[in-house]
Parts: sequence; C-alpha cells; structure tokens
Amino acid sequence: MKIKLIKVSKTPSDFEIMSDKITFKGFLQYDSDKLFRLNAKIKGVLPVICDICAEEYEKQIDEKLDFFISDGLYEATNESLIDVVEAMESEADLDEILASELELIKSDYNTCPKCK
Repeated sequence: MKIKLIKVSKTPSDFEIMSDKITFKGFLQYDSDKLFRLNAKIKGVLPVICDICAEEYEKQIDEKLDFFISDGLYEATNESLIDVVEAMESEADLDEILASELELIKSDYNTCPKCK
C-alpha cells in the first residue's frame, strides 16, 4: 500500500495491512516541515529459524513502531531525530516498511521453545 504524503494531514490517517499471518495497523500523521509520524503495531505469527538448532518455528510477534518518514532526503539539525525513514517520490510504501521490519525481526537472535 502506497500513500501519497501530500494527502496526509495533522489528522491521523489510519491504515491496516494484512499479510499471511501478520497484521500491520496504525496511522500516519503530518508532524512538521517534511516529516510524517508513523505509529503502528505489527502483530501475528512469523516463521523464523532457530539460531541454535536451525529448525524453523513460528514466533509470536507484537512489535510497536514509532518513527518518522521524511518526504525526500532527511537533513539532520541540531535536534536530530534518530528514527527517520526517507521516502522518495513523496510516497510512503507501507508494504516495503512492513517487509523491512519483518526482515529485522528475522535477523534477530531467535531461539525456538525446544532450545530455550
């Protein structure tokens, strides 16, 4: 789901994406200048590989996301924000954000229930 940033206002714009066994739900809201706040939750079950026994298992996911999306390149100031995703062509690609967050979870150190 791509959202044109020009259509996002101070009033939160709700969204929900369902993918396999994962739900990505939250809102986008204009913050200031070229920054938009994304506040969301990723919830569901994600297949991951155990780092000890190398077996695949389903991991329960319940992650909160709260960061900013910059319309174009983000230029840091004295009060730099740490969590900023740069969106090109004035669009926030929520499918891409979800995919990258899921890859971050998969790259964590994961341990299946048998190996704990």
